[in-house]
Amino acid sequence: MAIGFGLIGCGMIAKFHAKAVADLRGAKVVGCFDTFPASADRLAGEVGCQAYHELDKMLANPDIQVVTICTPSGAHMEPAVAAARAGKHVIVEKPLEITLSRCDAIIQACDKAGVTLSTIFPSRFHESSQLLKAAVDGGRFGRLTVGDAYVKWFRTQQYYDSGAWRGTWKFDGGGALMNQAIHSVDLLTWLMGPVVELSARTATLAHERIEVEDLDLPLEGARLVRPAGQAGGAPRRGHRRRRRGRRRAGPLAAGAGDVGPYAPGRLTAWTVSMPASAASAATTSAGTDSEVASTIIAADPSAERPRCMSAMFTPAWPRV
Repeated sequence: MAIGFGLIGCGMIAKFHAKAVADLRGAKVVGCFDTFPASADRLAGEVGCQAYHELDKMLANPDIQVVTICTPSGAHMEPAVAAARAGKHVIVEKPLEITLSRCDAIIQACDKAGVTLSTIFPSRFHESSQLLKAAVDGGRFGRLTVGDAYVKWFRTQQYYDSGAWRGTWKFDGGGALMNQAIHSVDLLTWLMGPVVELSARTATLAHERIEVEDLDLPLEGARLVRPAGQAGGAPRRGHRRRRRGRRRAGPLAAGAGDVGPYAPGRLTAWTVSMPASAASAATTSAGTDSEVASTIIAADPSAERPRCMSAMFTPAWPRV
């Protein structure tokens, strides 16, 4: 018997969820719900499932074992908690929610109901990410001290204008960091461990009629490993470095310590390329402009001091 899925929220992202379910063997979309009945009716017609205009009625359907939450980010908690209380397993589109308290409410509801909770972070399943994770878990890089992520994505003004909730603190919860760069943040925490400190400078420079930021820059202390393709570790003339809180290796450093000065002679460059269908092999030469390169720089294993790693993630998966 196929596992039945119910979609909550019938906007753009729900179509991706419906297609993903359709690609699963032994799974099918049974129903969909939206607070706008016309949206539920439209998606039901496209997917071939039952449209629901009342959430409770869909959650009461015993043929639905799993629900996916596809509502705006700041409206994930209420349907997720309701689904958990109805005994349904819950999949939530990223981000899980926009505040820690609302995230905790979802987690607690699912724990209490004994159901599975998952959120959408597909970057972990890319081949390059899997290879890097295996190397990290295997101790190939020793004690990790620095992890960097660069996300050069851009959302058009039309994107933000396409929905009244987009670009608002109440429902989007943030801009470039919460919405686009969250996949790279997830990779950093997955590979490096829990965040020790956070500091950043944000701005809204390229859009109108949005409340959230469209640019995030970390405030960094001394860089321990120079990323490939960058001219050097020293700040540019006229640029003044700022530090906040305890002195660490960087804004997302875990377990940082004294690893000594940058030593080019002790560094080995590693490259991990995406599948040939997605991209050409990555390189580490200066000036490389590959959107898909995941470049790893690790200290020589024979060195006496702890090894360092700097990872540059510039993903090339679809911008969802």
